[in-house]
Amino acid sequence: SSQENLGLVNTNDLERNLYDLKSGDVLFIRSSVKPQGVGLTSLIKNNLKNTVFSGFIIRFRDNNILCNEFKEFCFYNEIFRNILISVSTVSANTNINQENLKKLYLSYPPKFEEQKAIAQVLSDTDELIESLNKLIDKKKSIKQGTMQQLLTGKVRLQGFKSKSYKQTEIGVIPEDWEVRTLGDIGECIIGLTYNPRNIKESGTLVLRSSNVKGCSLKYDDNVYVDIRVSEKLVNKEGDILICVRNGSRDLIGKCALIKGIAVGETFGAFMSVFRSPFNNFIFNLFQSNIIKKQIDEYLGATINQITNKSLNSFKIPFPKIEEQKAIAQVLSDMDSEIEALEKKRDKYISIKQGMMQQLLTGKIRLV
Repeated sequence: SSQENLGLVNTNDLERNLYDLKSGDVLFIRSSVKPQGVGLTSLIKNNLKNTVFSGFIIRFRDNNILCNEFKEFCFYNEIFRNILISVSTVSANTNINQENLKKLYLSYPPKFEEQKAIAQVLSDTDELIESLNKLIDKKKSIKQGTMQQLLTGKVRLQGFKSKSYKQTEIGVIPEDWEVRTLGDIGECIIGLTYNPRNIKESGTLVLRSSNVKGCSLKYDDNVYVDIRVSEKLVNKEGDILICVRNGSRDLIGKCALIKGIAVGETFGAFMSVFRSPFNNFIFNLFQSNIIKKQIDEYLGATINQITNKSLNSFKIPFPKIEEQKAIAQVLSDMDSEIEALEKKRDKYISIKQGMMQQLLTGKIRLV
C-alpha cells in the first residue's frame, strides 16, 4: 500500500499498550504555574477503554505493593511533596520529569490491611468535610433567597407590613420604601496609588482584590507600603471594600466589610470603599441581584471597571432605618451561622492535615 511504501504503520495498538490507563494507575501532573501544583495526582479507579494519557502527565504503575485506597492519600505526605517540589525544575513553569520522579522515596506500610485502615480514617474525615461543604452551600442558597425576598420587600418582617406596593425604575417595592442612589446616601472613595518601590516587608497593609474571598477579608496574600496615607483613604469600621477594576470581569463588584485588623489600614487603586451610615444594610444589597444587575449593565461588552461616578448612580430600594436594621440583623445572623460552619469545616481540614502527617509517616499506627 502507499502507507507501507512511506514507512507508515497503524500505531494505535502500540500506543494503547504503552499509554493505556488501568485501575490503580496514578497520574502525576508534570507542569504547573505554581510549585504547589506540580506533582499533584489522580487515581484511576477503573480500567479505561480507548483512553491514553497526554504528554503533560506522568503515569505511575506500582508492582502491586500499594492498595488503591492508600494511593489516594500517600502521595500527599508533606515530606514526599516537599522533596518532589525541591527536585522540580523552574523556568516559566515548575516541572517534574520522569527520571526525578522515579528517584523519590515513598514510605508505606507493607501490609494492605494497614494501608486500608489509614485510608479509611482519612476517607471518613473527607466525607465529614464534604458533608459540611454541602451544608454550607445549602445555607448560602437559603440566605441568597431570603436576601432577595427581604431586600425587595416581597417578604416583610413582623412589624413592617404594607398593604400596597408601587412600580419603580428598579422594580416593584413597598409603598413606604424609597428609591435612592448610592451617591445620595454615602460616598465612594477610590483607593491608594503606589509604585513597586513603595512595597516593603511591613508597613501599611494595602487591601486588594486578592484579600476578598467570598464576602470576607482574608490575609494570605498581603502587600505593605511605606508611604503616607491620607485620612480619607484610611479604612473605617463598616466601610464596604469593593473591587472596581480587574482583569477578570467576574471579580468586578465583589466586596467585603471592613472590620477587625483591616481597620486603620488602606486599600489599593483597583478598589473603592463605600462609606455611609447605612452600610450594614447596603452591604447586603451589594451581594444581591439588585446591584449586581446594575454592575453587569454598566460593564457591557468591553469595560472592565466601575467608576465612582457609576457607583454613585446605582439605584437601591431604601426602607426606613428601623426596617433596614431588622433586615440586616436577620441576614447577619444567617452569615454568622454560615461562618461558624466554615470554621468547623476548616478545623476538620486542619485536623486531617495533622492526621495525614502522623499516619503516613508511621508516627501513629492503626494496626
